[in-house]
Amino acid sequence: MMQSRRTFIKNSLSAGAGILAVSHLSCGRNEKSSFLNEIGICTGVSNYQILKNAGYSYIEDSVTGFLVPLEEESVFNEKLDILRSSGLPMPALNSFIPGKLRSVGPEAAHDEILEYVETAFRRAGISGVKHIVFGSSGSRKVPEGFSRDEALDQFTALCRKMGPVAEKYDVVVVLEPLNKGECNLLNSVAHGGEIVKAVSHKNIMLLADVYHMLRENESPESIIRYGDYIRHAHIAENRERAAPGTYNEDFRPYLRALKEIDYKGRMSIECNWKNLEEQAGPALEVLRKQIESI
Repeated sequence: MMQSRRTFIKNSLSAGAGILAVSHLSCGRNEKSSFLNEIGICTGVSNYQILKNAGYSYIEDSVTGFLVPLEEESVFNEKLDILRSSGLPMPALNSFIPGKLRSVGPEAAHDEILEYVETAFRRAGISGVKHIVFGSSGSRKVPEGFSRDEALDQFTALCRKMGPVAEKYDVVVVLEPLNKGECNLLNSVAHGGEIVKAVSHKNIMLLADVYHMLRENESPESIIRYGDYIRHAHIAENRERAAPGTYNEDFRPYLRALKEIDYKGRMSIECNWKNLEEQAGPALEVLRKQIESI
């Protein structure tokens, strides 16, 4: 009887040690894989099956195309039905404000934009969207002859007005720096970070787009410097805004910077696809290999 009891205790301790060892190893794997674990594609929700087949985590559609804030509720509900049947989440959306609604310049339409934003953010909340990407080059482009400083003041003021509306619907707006070929306002992560600091609202944050950083020859150091504000990321190759792997672009300096700031957000491939169905899988594989190598 005594021998059986000792054997039971010994076996229990060994099993416990084994469980602890396995638990420790599992934690290590989870910790390693938590960095950029969720990768998606900027595309229409109708392409959800391609993304699922290729192993992506989510879809990033557009505000204008999915939330359709200028359309009736019934149009949005049809889009929502497709999303719900897709089996994929949509945590982020881009293409925020249409060009006809000017954020800056003599025709700035902040009241109309805020009305538009109210509908967009409400529908985003219904859809489970957490991040709205504020690129919108047409809306925020500074007209020729208009004061750049005044435009910056207008843009900052608009973001301050948006903050409370975003907070109301539990949405975070992330400012997207765009290269000078696409827009003439907010062209770097550094500039975007300074605007976020000036706005000073927890629902107005920053996006790091590796493609635009490459186009502007912006150092990965900007990611480290403004890392406290970065909540979302985009990526594509510099040449032709191609899919990862097309021209073997080395993203690792920027990926390493994101890892250094302990970035816990997602990354969306926003590129020019030649054939989404054929390229989606290889692009994800290339990106995963670079992530794992840093």
